[in-house]
Amino acid sequence: MSVTALVKKNTYVDSVSLMSISTKANAIAGVRQAFVAMGTEKNKEVLKSVGLLAPELAAAVNGDLMIVIDAEDGVDTEALVPEIEELLVRKAPTGGAADITYRTITTAAQADDGANLAVIAVNGAYAAREARQALDNGLHVMLFSDNVPVEDEVALKTLAHEKGLLLMGPDCGTAIINNVGLCFANAVRPGSIGIVAASGTGSQEVSVRIHALGGGVSQLIGTGGRDLSEQVGGIMMIDGIRALAADPATEAIVLVSKPPAPSVEEKVLAEIAAAGKPVVVYFIGGSEAAVVAAGGHFASSSQDAALQAVRLTGSADAAVPALDDARVEAARASLAPEQQYVRGLFCGGTLCDESMFALLEAGETVWSNIQKDPSFVLPAGSPSTGHTFLDFGDDEFTNGRPHPMIDPSLRLARLVEEAKDPSVAAIVMDFVLGFGSHEDPVGVTLPAITEAKKIAADAGRHLEIVGYVLGTDQDTPNVDAEIAALESVGVTVTRSSTETGQYARAIVRKGHTA
Repeated sequence: MSVTALVKKNTYVDSVSLMSISTKANAIAGVRQAFVAMGTEKNKEVLKSVGLLAPELAAAVNGDLMIVIDAEDGVDTEALVPEIEELLVRKAPTGGAADITYRTITTAAQADDGANLAVIAVNGAYAAREARQALDNGLHVMLFSDNVPVEDEVALKTLAHEKGLLLMGPDCGTAIINNVGLCFANAVRPGSIGIVAASGTGSQEVSVRIHALGGGVSQLIGTGGRDLSEQVGGIMMIDGIRALAADPATEAIVLVSKPPAPSVEEKVLAEIAAAGKPVVVYFIGGSEAAVVAAGGHFASSSQDAALQAVRLTGSADAAVPALDDARVEAARASLAPEQQYVRGLFCGGTLCDESMFALLEAGETVWSNIQKDPSFVLPAGSPSTGHTFLDFGDDEFTNGRPHPMIDPSLRLARLVEEAKDPSVAAIVMDFVLGFGSHEDPVGVTLPAITEAKKIAADAGRHLEIVGYVLGTDQDTPNVDAEIAALESVGVTVTRSSTETGQYARAIVRKGHTA
């Protein structure tokens, strides 16, 4: 192993840029693995855990940039350094206009009277300070940064509420404001359905299902994953509902979240009656009775949430196809008796949760790094057991690494390993298209899929690989092209996150003990 490590003192790069840079660095010929990150304690812990924390890296501080290059055998790592440094300074074409760099949010806001929203993606240690400065300048905030203390989140959201502003986040990855996608988002048609979501990929999924059913999105407001916790109290979701209730372009509202704290769910549902518009509620595993009692429309799945919203806004004949029983039976018939388990390898946390919930609902035991039942939590990096569903976008996997929607390398390695297990019936995966994601998530995965299928075939087994592409015909690459690429290598493609869970559940062989 040939490793080079260097520290660039007082060199700050925001987390969104670092994710892109890391992905490109890992694609350089001769690089086995590249690590480009700020010198935070958490990032240094990651390097220490893999034996790459050199003394100069240990001395780095939050404002320093760390670069670590693990080169392939026979490659001079020193020669790779200039290529990675070039990524730090390379700029996209500006179309002839000069770039203007502002040192603070205040100076940027003062220079552009029309600006009303700031996207903040700095290290979590500084994020609250920058968000507060944006709010003080009258700007709505999308806070992409994670690792922000919950006390800061409550204070920021309280301040935003008092100022009549939105504070989306922290750890908010998706929004569509006035038809502009922010961070991770898909190209969907404008329309009359507003979404408020405490889930990034969950909101993406609902938005693309609405698009596929012929509807459109007025606004998509992200809240950050902790908003419906007891500590935060749903401040942003409640303000988001009120904002959409007052928006003349919004005819129906969809709420998306993993299960909220019971007391917070009660507060959120109390807003439904005052909204004056139909509200569809998709809280994974939530109570239908509570939603109906509050005057809302209960959705049992992301697909159901999109379908109800489209019907409520005028497309009464909108429909979704039923699960193809013949395809399920053909898949089951191709499996050996010992092939009993499903392994889910997901980039999207809510997509993982929805598919996992489909098996749990059927009485199956499922191990996962995002399991609510602590008895069945599987830490990141642990070998799979029985049915295992992993969210590679969870903090355990992304500490010091780009999100798997940008850099899928960890998931690709796991795919090949899972194919070696003779008890595996199916491997289920999502592929998320859109702004911010990998430029070709299917293409970069095809070699690993081919290898996984060959491993199983050489052992005399059929391996069912199930893929769901979250995207639209307006995304680049578009959803049809990605589906065709998957089908060309024998992947079974599902048509929604909901169908993905249903299909995985349907092909599981019964009568075994997990």
